[in-house]
Parts: sequence; C-alpha cells; structure tokens
Amino acid sequence: MSKPTTTRRAKKGTDISSKPSLITTPIKRKRPTKHLNCAKNEDDSGVTDIEDLLKFSNKEIEEIRVSLLEWYDEYKRDLPWRRLKDDDNGGEKKAYGVWVSEIMLQQTRVVTVIDYYNRWMKKWPSIHHLSMASLEEVNEMWAGLGYYRRARFLLEINEGGSFPRTVSSLRKIRGIGDYTAGAIASIAFNEVVPVVDGNVVRVLARLKAISANPKDSATVKRFWSLAGQLVDPSRPGEFNQALMELGAVICTPTSPSCSECPVAVQCHALSLSRQGGSVTDYPLKVVKAKQRKEFSAVCVVELSETQDLVEGSEGTSHYLLVKRPDEGLLAGLWEFPSVLLGQEFETEIRRKAIDEYLKTSFNLDVGKTCKVIVREDVGEYVHIFSHIRLKMYIEYLRIHVKGGMNFLRSVSDDGNIVWKCVNFEEISSMGLTSGVRKVYTMVQELKEKGSSAATRDTKPTRSRKRS
Repeated sequence: MSKPTTTRRAKKGTDISSKPSLITTPIKRKRPTKHLNCAKNEDDSGVTDIEDLLKFSNKEIEEIRVSLLEWYDEYKRDLPWRRLKDDDNGGEKKAYGVWVSEIMLQQTRVVTVIDYYNRWMKKWPSIHHLSMASLEEVNEMWAGLGYYRRARFLLEINEGGSFPRTVSSLRKIRGIGDYTAGAIASIAFNEVVPVVDGNVVRVLARLKAISANPKDSATVKRFWSLAGQLVDPSRPGEFNQALMELGAVICTPTSPSCSECPVAVQCHALSLSRQGGSVTDYPLKVVKAKQRKEFSAVCVVELSETQDLVEGSEGTSHYLLVKRPDEGLLAGLWEFPSVLLGQEFETEIRRKAIDEYLKTSFNLDVGKTCKVIVREDVGEYVHIFSHIRLKMYIEYLRIHVKGGMNFLRSVSDDGNIVWKCVNFEEISSMGLTSGVRKVYTMVQELKEKGSSAATRDTKPTRSRKRS
C-alpha cells in the first residue's frame, strides 16, 4: 500500500523556470487592375473602388452558399462535436459541447483534440459536472494539449443560470473571443453571425485574391465583413463549419486541391493563377516573431528509503515535484525542481545552482542533510513553446535523506513554493505536461540501462556518485 501523497509549501528560494459535383474548369474572370490590398482606399478616378471589390455579388453569395453546403453535407468529417443534437434544455448541452471543442481546437490540430474531447465529455458531460472539478483535475485532463490557460478559462464560466446564447453575451466570458463566440452562437443557437479563423482567412483571401497583411487590423475587419456577407441565414452553424472545413481539408496552406473545390468558380486567386503566379500566394505570408531562447537546469530528485543503489526499488522511493506559480507560463502545473539560467552553463555551474535551490527551498543540503546515492547527467531536451525555445539540461539525483519523509515534512512551509512527493505509481498516472513527461521518460531509460549494467556486475554492490 503506497503512502499518502504529501503536498507542502517550502521556503522561498531560487526562481523556478517560467517554464457536390467537383468543378474542374473555373469560369474565367476579368483580371483586376491590381491585386486587392485592403490597406488602401482607391479614389474615384476611374478605378473600381476597393470597397466594391471587397464585396460578393448577390449571385456569388447564392452560388457559394449552395455549393459549399452541398459539399459539406456529403464530405464533412465525422467529428464527435458534430454529432451533438439539440436537447430539451434550450440547446445548452450542445452549446457546452461546442464550447469545449472550440476551446480545445484553438491552436491545436483536430486529430490531436478528438481523444481529449471524448475523455473530457465522459468525465464532465455538462457545465454542472465541470463546476465541481478542481483546477488540478482540469490541468491533469488537459496535460499534453498545450496552451494550458485555455483549461483555466473553462472553469470560469458562471454555472448558475443559463448558458449565454448570443455573441454579445458570450464575449463577456474570459477566454471567449470573437471567433469562439461566433462559433458557439451560430452552431448551438443558430444566430446568423460569421466566424473567422485561420482557415476562413485563407479561403476568403483566395476567393478575393487579397494580398494585404492578414494580421493587419483593417484587413482582419474586412475578412469579418466578407464572412458576414456569406453566412447562410437558414443554416449559419453548418455554413460556418463548412467554410472552416474547406480551409482545413481542401484549401490548405501549401497544397490546395483546387480541382476538388466546390467554390473554384468563384475563386479569384485560381483565375489569376492561370495567368501566372500561384493560388498559394494568398494570403500574404507573414514572418513569425523570433522565439526567445531560454535555458533551464532540471533535476529529477528521487528520495530513497535505502542507502543502496541496487537494493532500492520504485516502491521505496518518491519523486519531488514542484508546483508552478498560478500565473504565467504553465500556471499551476507540476514539474521537477528546476532553475532558470541566464545562459548556457557548464555542468558544474548548473549543479551549483540546483544545489543552492534544493538547500534554500527544502533544506536538502547535498552531502550533509542527505546522502547522494547516484547523480548523473541525463541529457538535453529542447521544448518549443509558441514564443519560447526552452533548452533543458536534465540530471538525475537519487538521495537518501536522514529521517526520510519525516525530514521533508518538517521543512518550514513559510514562502510560496508548493511541493509534493509522489511514488512511482502516482507519477506514472499523473497528467504531466509533454515536456515534463519527456524528462521523466529520459530518466527512466537511464535507470533501466544502469539497472542492466548492475545486474551484469558480479562485484559487491557499491553506491556510486558522479560529480
């Protein structure tokens, strides 16, 4: 029987890292005087006004609606959130399911989201069920999906009362922007409003051959205006999903399947490509901001109840985990003790930083209050965030603490570092981030190699330390 998990606060120490017919021959369209550039307005000196070019004709609108919905009805992907039906509670069950899916889909691929979505809906099938969950439970369910602040936002909706039904009321909820509000309102409640995400921007930019910067605020407004012209008043939710689906599976960034596109006849970019250039010239490629480089020393600390390397087992040891601050990167999630470094350092300097952190925060004075059984460099691992490239230098430190777990429990809980010790079974089942899970896997692989070597060694067992 495993010992109960201990969660404590430690003294403040070194900073932790911030860690449906297919159209194949498009109708020829007259080439405009210039590509559409939303950043400028034309005068009235004989050139067609840019605002007129950024409108769909009534004929185009009708043709796009009919063709796109017919294509969607026949070829749409079978996704779990699309199977949701209107319920007797004013559509709130469907709205909840759509909401969860849209939050998960922000900056995450559909194929990745499906399993997470199914597990989530099984555990918390309604807002009422979710309201009884803790942030830690939600974080564990979300682990590996990335952009963890999205999970926190899911807990912040007011469970009392009815689910917001309009874009204006949905926008008042933290974490729900224009796109998510439009998706929920149109799909769950049939409000005739548009949605604009990356897929929709790409489709619209090609339909109108818009060469302006798609990130520019004026251009974004015009994309919303174009999407608003197209949305079908009788089937707004299905139309919005069809437009996004088109961008996801047909009108892709680098390899669009124009011969299979249901709206190829209306595509201005495709028409221009017949005269030179390429459909993929739209939308304009925007250079991404350079990622900030950060470096971190990560120490997987295993506290053993024995003083021997081989005789110790997973059942008699615990891993030290530290909880990240409640705000900032990976807020509120668990990780191994780590120290953010200002630059790349050699092993000796990294170990000194870790030793100081362990001593200051947990009174674990290596060689004094605790005996080192094994200490080895595990390797390096680079974890990529949207704006940070974090290079982690990982080491494994197995120690025997005089007084065992009672020693750690006696550590003063003054300060703001929250920690706990978990055994092998607990850490294996925890919802750790992909970065922390990778670090743990690297350590287990190292231990397995060491265990095999120790088994082959016929000499008396000795503690080993590599410094």
